[in-house]
Amino acid sequence: MNEPKVISINQLKQGSLYSEPVFLDTGYILLVPETPVPATLINHLSEWGFRTVITTGDVVDPTASINSKSQSIDELIEEVNSGKQESKIIIEQGDYEGLKQLYLQFIDYIDKIFTKYVTRKELNYNDLSDNVKKIMTVVQENRYLLLRIMAEISDSKNYLIYHTVRTTILSLIIGAQFKFQPHKLLELGIAASLHEIGMIRIPPQIYMADRALNINEKKAISAHPILGFNILKEKKVPLAVSLVALEHHERMNGTGYPRSLSGEKISQYSRIVAVACAYDAATSKRPYREGKQQHIGIVEFLKNQDKQFDDTVIKALIFSLSLYPVGTFVVLTNGKYGQVIDVNPGDPRYPIVKVLNAKTPDGKDLILRTSESGVRIIKPLRIEEMPDSIKVNL
Repeated sequence: MNEPKVISINQLKQGSLYSEPVFLDTGYILLVPETPVPATLINHLSEWGFRTVITTGDVVDPTASINSKSQSIDELIEEVNSGKQESKIIIEQGDYEGLKQLYLQFIDYIDKIFTKYVTRKELNYNDLSDNVKKIMTVVQENRYLLLRIMAEISDSKNYLIYHTVRTTILSLIIGAQFKFQPHKLLELGIAASLHEIGMIRIPPQIYMADRALNINEKKAISAHPILGFNILKEKKVPLAVSLVALEHHERMNGTGYPRSLSGEKISQYSRIVAVACAYDAATSKRPYREGKQQHIGIVEFLKNQDKQFDDTVIKALIFSLSLYPVGTFVVLTNGKYGQVIDVNPGDPRYPIVKVLNAKTPDGKDLILRTSESGVRIIKPLRIEEMPDSIKVNL
């Protein structure tokens, strides 16, 4: 293995290709092998104050290609069985099913929280706190499996409920990255769970519409932060939590609503939930549009166009999810297609991947841990870029 080389940002050239991943540090991947260096990345690194990046690779000839020779499924299985390629699901199936049930129970619980307020004007803060604690524990102990479960369960009910739950989990993951004390992490989780409560005062045919909204409908939606804040204020919810309902659509550059706040005038919890909320909204499927692939969502957040979001929160999100979030479709160096199903906490460059359209001799999904010396990811793909023979089985 080559020794890591430190490269000055000034030495990075737009369009350059490297034979190995380029890292911001030992834990955060910036570029996958033979991905052209974009000018926007160089600019953002300079703006963020970074001076160097790290890689074990070299600049390569653009006409050269990574070893992508086609490998048969039988050959890959043979490598797995011979020990040349590790194929082991890190989490036991029992743990997966247990956490999946906990996740579904939390979705049902949030649904009941909103329904109880609509029908009875009830909001039990202490009970909500107890339920958020359960999810907080899972995030602290097993966030990678939880992310996998999130990616696999679709919005079979109300989008608002699923969005709230995913935003809560992402906010807790970001808060854990900031190393929040338990009481702060709990407060953040409660705030994220209630950040969209104002939506229940909006006609459901608007926020659940299966089309893009018109101007008047958008105006109605834009009132939900104030409506939510008033609901929580009436129920004497702590101000730190109530402010998130009011501020989660504010933007660092002052272009948000309802008060056009900017910078540090926006509370820290609100800045975290804003990123989690926007990331989930961008990557989730809606009836009138497809969600962006999570890798694309990560890349777009890295750009932080017009400086809408807190850079430190974006970095925390990317450090937590890596460049290949769970659910990302990828092409592998053996010519096969796969989907990321788990993150390798020991090395975020090499996640756990399910090889698509492939089974082991006993009929199970073929799961492998990508590695530097074995099969690894060449690049992520949008679902529409996948071959029809793969898409038909997704």
